[in-house]
Amino acid sequence: MASLENFRLVVFRAVAEQLSFRKAAEELYLTQPAVSLQIKALEEDVGVQLFDRTGAQITLTSAGNVLLNYCEQVKTLLAQTEHEIAALSGEHAGQLALGASTTIAQYVLPRLLGEFCREHPRVHPTLVSGNTEHIVEAVEKQKISLGFIEGPARSREVKSEPFLEDELVLIASTAHEWAERASVSVSDLCSSPLLMRERGSGTRRVIEMALERQGIRRNVMRIVMELDSTEAIKSAVEAGLGVGFVSRWAIAKDLRLNKNFKIVEIEGIRIKREFLVTYIKGPEPKGLAHQFRKFLIARAGMQRALIQPLKASTSAGHKKCS
Repeated sequence: MASLENFRLVVFRAVAEQLSFRKAAEELYLTQPAVSLQIKALEEDVGVQLFDRTGAQITLTSAGNVLLNYCEQVKTLLAQTEHEIAALSGEHAGQLALGASTTIAQYVLPRLLGEFCREHPRVHPTLVSGNTEHIVEAVEKQKISLGFIEGPARSREVKSEPFLEDELVLIASTAHEWAERASVSVSDLCSSPLLMRERGSGTRRVIEMALERQGIRRNVMRIVMELDSTEAIKSAVEAGLGVGFVSRWAIAKDLRLNKNFKIVEIEGIRIKREFLVTYIKGPEPKGLAHQFRKFLIARAGMQRALIQPLKASTSAGHKKCS
């Protein structure tokens, strides 16, 4: 089914979100003059100016802000309409806007999303990725219907629920001195060069909270580098730049292929977490978002077979860094 949304409103939303005719043209695969013509025609239709073009950067006028608010509502209503029309024949169809933090987007969601789309070929998903803060912000602004995050959502505007268990493990290069050790102590961890995700990352937040509960203060950790992705941490570990925490989901395939790093146990510490699905507070998601959320929770448990079983928790006592 073709999009039911008026094309001029599609162009308007793109310009309003990008605040750039050039970027909107790139997003929509149009020429910049074509975008300008659509905006000019829309302004003639509504009889007011929608963008202030006097400064170095365009901005929305008051009328433009009003129209953008209703455009978002129209988009949601039309997506729901498309879904309900398809449902009359027992199908699911339409656009499904999703966002996921990087670990989930790379290692968990593609397989689940692929299965959902094979069952419902008329569904057209879009997936954006970023750290947890970026995904929560996209949910708040209703740019996406569902967000999938790795750490707690620091927002009162969204609701979150767990859908899959994860564990963060410490990895070291096989050439590292820890590679042959059964485990390392908390003191060892405090004195070793540590690779961490960037601030705003859900993974980093969970790690810091877990270590603080064991008496490891952030200011005593030797963080030698901050990286913006799990793949960057894995590469840096292999290069011998330090040790780092990653999701078990992110290394399941690597361990099967005998990559050049290994998991290092830390005495007395296990860092478990739940991956969360998050959506705007209020009524539960409807339409495709509701269907995919149900599908996800039902199927996610089956994904556990794809990673090595979690080891039994160690019973060593907790030590604090001084």
